[in-house]
Amino acid sequence: MPRILVQEAPFDVAAEMARLTASRDDIGALASFTGICRADDGLAAMVLEHYPAMTERALTRIAEDAMQRWPLTGCTIIHRVGRLTPGEPIVLVLAASAHRAAALEACAFLMDWLKTKAPFWKREEPREGAPRWVEARAEDDAAAARW
Repeated sequence: MPRILVQEAPFDVAAEMARLTASRDDIGALASFTGICRADDGLAAMVLEHYPAMTERALTRIAEDAMQRWPLTGCTIIHRVGRLTPGEPIVLVLAASAHRAAALEACAFLMDWLKTKAPFWKREEPREGAPRWVEARAEDDAAAARW
């Protein structure tokens, strides 16, 4: 059963890793990815919005898909919403498996699919000028298509 959280509060990567691996002796690899808000092009903040039940269901489907494709022993997805400033963590993905290849591939898959299939709406707030909605990127679609 994957652990899925959508929340405004920051997350503790070490605590989440410890939670996923606690009392387990079948995990030989734990791959992680932490997405962090960048200050590209004068970005002051990024606002992430979502529909609570719909977003959690979509994240659960993505995680379950990863767990069917790879022999994962655990999976955690934590995605933040609300107003985030550069340097703040946005998303955490953990994929645990007996072997590193499965953990690493599943982690990459989860991030590629989160970028293209998770229902979040992102609005950038530049230091100067009006806020703007972030459009889907062709590079993200191309990355997700490899799976």
